[in-house]
Amino acid sequence: MTSGSARTGLSLLSPAFLVMAATLLAPVVALIVMSFWTQSGFEIDRTFTLANYSRLVEPGEGTVWYGIRFPLAYPVPAVLMVKSLAMSLVATICVIGVAWPMAYFLAFRVTRYKAMWMILLTIPFWTSYLLRVFSWKIVLGFNGAINSGLQWLGLIREPLEFLLYNPLAVMITLAHSWIAFSVLPIYVSLEKIDRTLLEAASDLGDSRWKRFRRITLPLSMPGTIAATLLVFIPTVGDYVTPTLVGGPGGTMIGSLVQQLFLRQDNAPMGAAISIVMMLIIAVLVGLFLWLIGYGRIRRRIG
Repeated sequence: MTSGSARTGLSLLSPAFLVMAATLLAPVVALIVMSFWTQSGFEIDRTFTLANYSRLVEPGEGTVWYGIRFPLAYPVPAVLMVKSLAMSLVATICVIGVAWPMAYFLAFRVTRYKAMWMILLTIPFWTSYLLRVFSWKIVLGFNGAINSGLQWLGLIREPLEFLLYNPLAVMITLAHSWIAFSVLPIYVSLEKIDRTLLEAASDLGDSRWKRFRRITLPLSMPGTIAATLLVFIPTVGDYVTPTLVGGPGGTMIGSLVQQLFLRQDNAPMGAAISIVMMLIIAVLVGLFLWLIGYGRIRRRIG
């Protein structure tokens, strides 16, 4: 690449870099700085200290959550982090499990009106995320669509109380809200597969399953990995869905951060938990990419 083309490319990317710096980098830097402060009543002490981070790892009597012991003096963040990671992982697996067949159908079975199918796929985004969450609250509620339908059919006498305000409700809502986001990158990877490779595999005697395992699935991995990260990373820190449909049992780490900033007047501790959460997610994502050999997959496809 010549120096002129490099300068042209940088000039085209500069507006995006400026926007990212203003909307992403600056808030993260502010969080990092704030995490080394402390809250004293209604005032913030700006003296540099590691007190917030020390409190997160301070040993203590702790608590036990689903057989896992957290021997910490302040175990709530650790418990909610593990809980959030588990719930987001389950939701991500469900999303990919539903999105992959949808993307495969669009890429290999739909030959006409693909644009119409893509528009239909985006229909959930015609309303706000908040309204979609509220709709699930109506569906799963005590007098919601499911309970009313089951009562009308005579299958139950009293409404089912376990449908709402629990981790299951949170995972269902998260999965529904993020399916469309995961279909598109998987569809792009499947659409780019050279169909002659599949024909050659069939001519050489490969069965449908063997052809899928050796060609379709490996070549779709970049899109599948992108969809997995696109769903997993945002859902870990989500606080809107747990607040509306989770109840006390469905609380996630994002809800704790929101409470620390807006209700408990302890923004420095909320900032410290946010930074730790980002670091944990970054480490897990890097470990995930290393375990699946993402670099090797990209080189093989390239």
